[in-house]
Amino acid sequence: MEFRVSKHLSSRLALTLSNHQPKTFLSSHSSFSSKNLHRSPFHAPLAINVSYHSRVPVFHLVLLSLYRKIQTYVRTYSAVCRNFSSERQGKRVSWDSDQLGQVVSLIKEGAVSLEAELAQMDLGLSQSIVMSILCVLNQEGIPASRFSNWVLNSHTGFVPSPKIYNQMVNNFGRVNDFDSMFRLLTVLSRKGHCLTEKSFDFLTMINSGEIKSYIERILAVLNAVAGSCRGSGIFSLIRSLCSMNEFDLAIFVIEETAKSTHYYNALIAAKCKNGDSKGAHIMFDEMRDSNCDPNMNSFNYIISCLLKYNRVNETCDLLELMEKFGYSPNELTYELLAFHACKTNKMDLATQFLDRMLLEGLRPRIAMHGAFIKGYFLHGREKDAYKYVLDMSERDKFSVNMNYSILISLFHKSERVLEAGRFLYEMLEKGLRPNFRVYMRVIKELNKMGKRDLVLKLKSMFMKCSTQINIK
Repeated sequence: MEFRVSKHLSSRLALTLSNHQPKTFLSSHSSFSSKNLHRSPFHAPLAINVSYHSRVPVFHLVLLSLYRKIQTYVRTYSAVCRNFSSERQGKRVSWDSDQLGQVVSLIKEGAVSLEAELAQMDLGLSQSIVMSILCVLNQEGIPASRFSNWVLNSHTGFVPSPKIYNQMVNNFGRVNDFDSMFRLLTVLSRKGHCLTEKSFDFLTMINSGEIKSYIERILAVLNAVAGSCRGSGIFSLIRSLCSMNEFDLAIFVIEETAKSTHYYNALIAAKCKNGDSKGAHIMFDEMRDSNCDPNMNSFNYIISCLLKYNRVNETCDLLELMEKFGYSPNELTYELLAFHACKTNKMDLATQFLDRMLLEGLRPRIAMHGAFIKGYFLHGREKDAYKYVLDMSERDKFSVNMNYSILISLFHKSERVLEAGRFLYEMLEKGLRPNFRVYMRVIKELNKMGKRDLVLKLKSMFMKCSTQINIK
């Protein structure tokens, strides 16, 4: 029989977890409303377009900006105060904050002979030392272009990590040196390097009234360099703006580059992370209004947000909408639903989700198995937890080792060490190797209890099991 979300999945969820009240999820302003279902699901108009800043007092925005700057300073200052070390010629070279300060001062002075003086210092560059220097330069707003060029051109054996490249880009933005940013990104794009949000940390230091002009210059550079740095840079820029709650500017970036599901999903994910399901709905509407088809990630982000706040009725409405749009749940959808059911002690419902998932040929992740085992165990149903492990050893054989290990760990944490030892013995007897940390914890506790004979037996079985697996 064909599985249909609205008739089986969402209705079962509603009946079991709550009394399904009149539609609260489908508010009158949303294009999720049933009155819009007769229209093309991907061309509904955006009903609300509220500016984020129009609803937030200016005083609060000033405080938020100040808070971000303080956070950035504290993180960098902590890094400066640590000891830095590198490996050079088989010897450990230690760096303290005074030595770091000397190098930074030299770069800040910007003497004509800077490169020669740096070479004379014989720094013995390592990833950590270069990273530390760049972090301080970024915090103090000191241009790093000459230092960066010296690192890249004078040390052929030194290959900077992606983190270092991102900090270099971050510095060029911090000091308004977009020419150097262009030159570096041109080289990185040719080599297939990608940017992350760290490249745009400097935006948190910019006054809100000036951010847009910086974004325009960043986009001009990214469009000019093209390649891997453009695609990854635009996506990372959008995510950076979302983390700053600058959603209007994130939308501006999308409008200036490309309206894609991938970019809109970043906005939806950020809204859901903030617990703003209403804002996520608005982003969903805007995505559809822009002729971008949502994918299962779009739905899963919102489902996760709704279930996190126990808004089951609205989740059911969204599941029904998914089915009307022609989407079927994927592994993550089932996992989200099963997790929530386990958390609320609706284990029978969670089992139905698992059964349907396996029937459709989808394999649960270890985290999902862990949710079932913990759900049974924490609600006093240890026998059912054990039965689940045995059942899954037949239905999903790839998970059996970790499932046993999770069960043993739960008994150990509950100070039921003998029972943990019994299940460990059973596991090893079947030729299954447990998680090593779990195995060692149980062994140590059994030793403390004076169960030496059992410990010796378990150690012997573990060695035998490990040897057999290595031979295979």
